[in-house]
Amino acid sequence: MADFSHAFDKTSLREYDIRGIVGKTLHPADAFAIGRVFGTIVARAGGSRVAVGRDGRLSSPELEKSLVDGLVASGMEVIRVGVGPTPMLYFASYDQKADGAVMLTGSHNPPDYNGFKMMIGKKPFFGKDIQTLGSMAASGDVVVETKGSSREVDVSETYIERMVKDYAGGPKKLTVVWDPGNGSGGAVTERLVKRLPGTHHLINAEIDGTFPNHHPDPTVLKNLEQIIAKVKETKADLGIAFDGDADRIGVVDGEGHMLFGDQLLVVLARDVLKAHPGATIIADVKASQVLFDEVAKAGGEPLMWKTGHSLIKQKMAETGSPLAGEMSGHTFFADKWYGFDDALYSAVRLLDILSRSDESLADMRKALPQVINTPELRFDCEESRKFEVIEEVKARLASDGAEVQAVDGVRVLTGDGWWLLRASNTQAVLVARAEAKTEEGLERLKALLVHQLEASGLAAPDFSGQNAGH
Repeated sequence: MADFSHAFDKTSLREYDIRGIVGKTLHPADAFAIGRVFGTIVARAGGSRVAVGRDGRLSSPELEKSLVDGLVASGMEVIRVGVGPTPMLYFASYDQKADGAVMLTGSHNPPDYNGFKMMIGKKPFFGKDIQTLGSMAASGDVVVETKGSSREVDVSETYIERMVKDYAGGPKKLTVVWDPGNGSGGAVTERLVKRLPGTHHLINAEIDGTFPNHHPDPTVLKNLEQIIAKVKETKADLGIAFDGDADRIGVVDGEGHMLFGDQLLVVLARDVLKAHPGATIIADVKASQVLFDEVAKAGGEPLMWKTGHSLIKQKMAETGSPLAGEMSGHTFFADKWYGFDDALYSAVRLLDILSRSDESLADMRKALPQVINTPELRFDCEESRKFEVIEEVKARLASDGAEVQAVDGVRVLTGDGWWLLRASNTQAVLVARAEAKTEEGLERLKALLVHQLEASGLAAPDFSGQNAGH
């Protein structure tokens, strides 16, 4: 075992993936080490087959080669599914009966980033798993080098067919604009829309790792300007955008208004609850109170849970939840689907709902209770300090007798609404958010948040111009 050891850049081992800047904090040697150690972990669990996919970034082919070399050196049978969305790789792990899966993707990060998302068996590989992988690499704790195999398998057609199968469809023929953002979901999206009824317009469908048209993050309004313009130009019913690896969705209604992740989840949940009355619907702690209230109103059991796609997937499996979502646009269907976050599949299910409804998506959005909130506010806080601050705030709130939901950080309820403060799992930042029924109420909530931050010696975030209707 002494023939191998590898030290990763400490910044690359994240909570949910391994990610870094290519040529600076992430290199082909890291990719090889990931393959070598992940292959060892799979082998020791009694497995032998690993599915591998990659996104369209310029660095992905070279990193994939090194990753596969590492897996093969650990005796794995590697199923290479090629360029495509991350959820297609997750699908391949089921379709090809893989014991593990590795997706090479920088997600929505800038072009010079890349990274690795993993699953072991059918479960997310994250948190302590990633730290264990790092320590195993450093100590050279790997299986004896042997010779596995590698082959290419195209699962895209099976994946598209399986998605379309869940489109029951109604009488309404929709006009839809799609923006894959030059990410790895582009080619599959082009083929998918040909199987769906209605009129479809695609922009930025060409896979281009330089992301020439806009940053591939569909939860940021600036990145939706093109799709909003196209929706208005074509008088479309809605627009659907994806992030760089198509596991997160952004939606714009026919009036050009962006739907937040929790608003989209309301639309999806109402439909799912017709088939699963009383089911648990999970959303992360950043979601609007409107979502939890609407789920309850539709006969569901709303569950607030920690932010993080791996944590949500884990909780879905525990509770048997058929649907979950995050403000970040990760949407998870276990109703008819496999429980992983898949923006393309979520789009198919949304179009199915709209084709059967008398209401437009804009009507659905406008009918939701109107609240005023801040977007997600992020501000720097030292890694060593961020969790301490949350504990200090929690202690002060307890002594004040405040009503607190402590699922993930602190979500404080008052007569005006709520405010949230939590530590990011992936960066040296604190995340804040607030929501109220009135502008005056929101100002009071922001003042409470600022007071707590200042009491822990932190400068308050800049709230100016940050209120948004929801």
